[in-house]
Amino acid sequence: MITDNNDPTIKNSQPKLPTTEMYEEQEDQEEYLSDTPDEEQDDKAYTSHPTLKEVIEENAREDERPMPSSLTLRKILGGDILNADAIRRQVWLFLLIALFGVFYISNRYSCQKKQVEIDQLTKKLKTTKYKTLSLSSILTERCRESQVTELLRANNDSTIHPADQPPYIIIVNEE
Repeated sequence: MITDNNDPTIKNSQPKLPTTEMYEEQEDQEEYLSDTPDEEQDDKAYTSHPTLKEVIEENAREDERPMPSSLTLRKILGGDILNADAIRRQVWLFLLIALFGVFYISNRYSCQKKQVEIDQLTKKLKTTKYKTLSLSSILTERCRESQVTELLRANNDSTIHPADQPPYIIIVNEE
């Protein structure tokens, strides 16, 4: 494969080695700079640095500058991040997220209140069930035949007494 170093359409993967032409161009540039008077060099140096007015105008500019690549905690806490155009465009999204956050917190609070109320009602139901069960057992005990006869004997009631004969069974024909 033959390549021509002077052909601009062909790109070589090898780096260009310095040639004598490059050295000559560099010497020509150095001679030109040395031929210029000191005042012109001062003017060039002066124009390369911005003036105080330009610096103030650049810093006081209100249009959007690109976000700096170095994002530090100091810039975030200082509020510099809020000047970014991307943040200003997303203000409504942040407000929506804040609204959802408030809704989530209030919903959780109301659910916790209801859960506490449910726990209290469950305890109350449990104690009521225990009272009902104990009262039911007391009633069952007092309604037994032996307890009723004992109570009647203690009151000297002679008209009511236990039966001596078994009950009669009456059969009714359905016609």
